[in-house]
Amino acid sequence: MENGLFFALLTLFLILVQTIILPSFSWFSQSFDLVIMDIIYLSLVYTHFSVIISIALIGCIMDSLSGVAFFHHVFSYLWIYLMVQMLKQVVFQRSVIFVLIISLVSVLIQQGLVLFSLLLDHGREIMVQMDFLLMAKQIFWGTIAIPPGIWVINGVRQYWLHMAKTMKKQFTQKDRG
Repeated sequence: MENGLFFALLTLFLILVQTIILPSFSWFSQSFDLVIMDIIYLSLVYTHFSVIISIALIGCIMDSLSGVAFFHHVFSYLWIYLMVQMLKQVVFQRSVIFVLIISLVSVLIQQGLVLFSLLLDHGREIMVQMDFLLMAKQIFWGTIAIPPGIWVINGVRQYWLHMAKTMKKQFTQKDRG
């Protein structure tokens, strides 16, 4: 229960920052998808089927709010989940290198899907109009910012769980006394 509420609030926070707050700043108007941090963290911590449904739901929400082709976020988030699940089997998942690699690959997955959908819609002539510098910036900043973001999420989650445990203990003591 505590974890579900935490991730619902975290997802809402990241979506609000991504769609409302960051676009108002000129430096961050075209930033990478912040929700990737939530997806990677969910993928690292949980493996059960409900996470896949949650990730698809988060993707549908982001698809509804963004201007990209529908199912772009759903597909990219599910690919990120699958990639993390496969790599978790092979690599020590707490290492800095692992988180850095999955951060880079996650942003590359999203950029690749954007490029693929544009090529399908407009053909090769879109390549002349593409802003490859923007894509490179998003890949760079995603690779740099996602690992610390995941560690912050982990710290906040641990604090959240500690506070929930403390509150439960206080409520049970009040019920007894």
